[in-house]
Amino acid sequence: MAETRTAKAELTRAGIVDAALRLFRSSGYDAATMRAIADEAGVSLGSTYYYFSGKEQLVQAFYDQLQVEHAAAAEAAYDTTVFADRLRGVMESFVDVAEPFHDFGGQFFRNAADPRSPLSPFSPESAPAREASTELFRRAVTGSDLKVAPALRQELPDLLWLLHMGVVLFWVHDDSPGQRRTRTLIAGLVPLVDRSVRLTRLPLVRGLVDDGLGLVRSLRG
Repeated sequence: MAETRTAKAELTRAGIVDAALRLFRSSGYDAATMRAIADEAGVSLGSTYYYFSGKEQLVQAFYDQLQVEHAAAAEAAYDTTVFADRLRGVMESFVDVAEPFHDFGGQFFRNAADPRSPLSPFSPESAPAREASTELFRRAVTGSDLKVAPALRQELPDLLWLLHMGVVLFWVHDDSPGQRRTRTLIAGLVPLVDRSVRLTRLPLVRGLVDDGLGLVRSLRG
């Protein structure tokens, strides 16, 4: 009986998230009220607030769902040990799974761009989605043919995630069909990243890398 209730609760919760996404796409984030979302999902307003405290939490659920889909789509990237191929696979698979949501990506960005917003990718509320995304880049590095200093290897997944955020910002503003320009950016960016990271093993570059990592750690506090 408990398992039945849990399954029903998960279906209700998923239905509310799906209803919210439909309204975000059709009416925009600002116009989609919690009551409208409840009506769209076919549940009471009280039930909607039982599962989600507000629209921000619904968007966080969308972030989490998107990360699950991204992880599944990126899995094939790890079939090779070539770092550049892994990195390109992870970044391109995000564009694939996020494409259906591109039209209202800008609406989310307006809110996420506010550093005080819980929708910011750097907020405490976004930590689960951020950590799940970073883990994809950690897997791209681990077991690959990339040979770098241990200190850089430790920091590299976080640095790649920051690069990914820059690509996502470009994607938000990319109005080309199928976000073709974003895919072109990834195709050109990955070899540059691959070569640059490999150059860090050179004695002439190693000191600069150490200085850069020191700056990263100091900013992190």
